[in-house]
Amino acid sequence: MTKELEIEFKNMLTKDEYSKLLAELNITPTSQTNHYFDTADFQLRDQKAALRLRTVGSLFECTLKTPAVSGNYETTDALGQHQATAMLGLDGFDAPEVSAELERLGVSPSDLVLIGSLTTHRAESEYEGGLLVLDHSEYLGTEDYELEYEVTDEADGKRKFIAFLKEKQIPIRPADKKIARFMKTVGKR
Repeated sequence: MTKELEIEFKNMLTKDEYSKLLAELNITPTSQTNHYFDTADFQLRDQKAALRLRTVGSLFECTLKTPAVSGNYETTDALGQHQATAMLGLDGFDAPEVSAELERLGVSPSDLVLIGSLTTHRAESEYEGGLLVLDHSEYLGTEDYELEYEVTDEADGKRKFIAFLKEKQIPIRPADKKIARFMKTVGKR
């Protein structure tokens, strides 16, 4: 289990901007799938929290994101394939640290439902003391592209992120979190 503070800056990209940055940074994406959970009445969303089970090849982790003053707290349990399969089948929730945090939020793991899945083709590169992340996401017949910059210092990270966008001549475009974009698409169906 890990619990850490996540501070990141996001910007939506066009497909061309994404492709150009991939080539410039000389990085190759790997694929991962996020399976999103909430209660039928969206108790997590209403508390600005998000729960996902992420699969990357044969690795599985369950992460609960909860709001912090600056960024989000992430509580994560590494899972085995059996645990992940049970979660996806709504046949058990064996993620002890995440379960404890869910209970703290007043959400019972037994009330969770699978909302849907989103696949991301992710490429990462170290940049100025942080991590640049290029994401191409596919979900519910939709594709989008975004740039993230993960840092440990909010003020310094914001300055470096804005400078990077300016240097690459990429306009500032607001970017909701993936689960928020996913949920908006679910709501349009």
